[in-house]
Amino acid sequence: MKPILRAVRLTKVYDSDGVETPALRGVDLEVLPGEFAAVAGPSGSGKSTLLHLLGCLDEPTSGETWLGQRRTDQLSPKARAHVRLREIGFVFQAYNLIPVMTALENAAFVLELQGVPKKERQEKAMAALEALGIADLAHRRPNRLSGGQQQRVAVARALAAEPRVVLADEPTANLDSKTGLALIELMKKLNEERGITFLFSTHDPRLLEHVQRIIRLEDGRIVSDERVGAA
Repeated sequence: MKPILRAVRLTKVYDSDGVETPALRGVDLEVLPGEFAAVAGPSGSGKSTLLHLLGCLDEPTSGETWLGQRRTDQLSPKARAHVRLREIGFVFQAYNLIPVMTALENAAFVLELQGVPKKERQEKAMAALEALGIADLAHRRPNRLSGGQQQRVAVARALAAEPRVVLADEPTANLDSKTGLALIELMKKLNEERGITFLFSTHDPRLLEHVQRIIRLEDGRIVSDERVGAA
């Protein structure tokens, strides 16, 4: 099976007023279609940077990033934006919902950017909200939702467009134990039923107990890569 995500000798160095800070130091990684995997490590280890590079949100200092058979680090900004819009779903720690939009409108937002007709995008967004158990909250704005509900809307937004890959950056960090576990179980169910590839950055032991593979980063380098075979 060919990888759906790949990093080759991936390096990222941030420059702030002439001071260089290495975030990734020659990372090699392959993620197979349908995996439910986590990149773990302490704060500052390079977890978020790795996801941002694989997701075409940032450019590497050197090395290669691939989505399927396409080398993405060499794409133009317009082409990278197209990949982000059409093929990758993102779930962020801060939710990044649009305050003036309802849950349904937020879930449909990527589909709107894709030019999907209104009726179809509303149907797909509602189906995503239903899959996450929050269809009854469809017409509430983010300020009337709990943190866990907002994060479910963020997952619904990522899934409504039926991406090949979902990249989730610390998705349970702002959630209490019960809500975080419920979200993990929902994402695992969606992975099993739809075959969507999930790659998380996390240091949450609750999430690490449910993934199939744990890739550990320290100081921008992979120090272990273990398939744990979680059910």
